[in-house]
Amino acid sequence: MSFTNTLKALNDPIRRQILLMLRSGKQNAGDIAKQFDMTNATISYHLKQLKNAQLINEEKEKNYIYYSLNTSVFEEVMLWFKQFEGENDEEKN
Repeated sequence: MSFTNTLKALNDPIRRQILLMLRSGKQNAGDIAKQFDMTNATISYHLKQLKNAQLINEEKEKNYIYYSLNTSVFEEVMLWFKQFEGENDEEKN
């Protein structure tokens, strides 16, 4: 995982909205696109950026590709941010 790619992907409000949509479960690109007033190509671009940042997984089922959250990357990012949370027990002594 590259923090640079992850943070760059998270910087876009459309991609953040897609991630929030995927919290409820996997969805295909068509279902995702219905929620936005933009072309399918634009949605595909955003999905590609999220996939390149490893924030989402894709799974092929019959004629569809379904996207879901890759929670392990979110856990890594949260652990990294957690280190800035203030003093830990070792620093207090």
